Amino acid sequence: MLHPSYGELIDKINQVNEENGDPKINSRYTLIMAISRRARDLVDGAPKMVEDKYNGRVLSISVAEADAGKMGVVIASPDEDENKDVPVDEMSDVDLSTPIDDET
Repeated sequence: MLHPSYGELIDKINQVNEENGDPKINSRYTLIMAISRRARDLVDGAPKMVEDKYNGRVLSISVAEADAGKMGVVIASPDEDENKDVPVDEMSDVDLSTPIDDET
């Protein structure tokens, strides 16, 4: 059995979200994505919000941060401009001279 359980972690994150005025989460997928993104932030050098008693294991640290109530989750709404057409002049240059090898 996992400790803390998914339910416990979701409850802790929802408490933080409620304090911040953010909507609650109810999905294990959202929880896992938030914890894994926090672990990537730790790998990139973000400061730890809890004592590191996990020998630098960033996933364990990020779970401990969520369990300590140090982490909330904000679901970003899709940006309206995200799907707009981009003029050709603003597109990145693509080198079409490089041959593509067939995988056989």
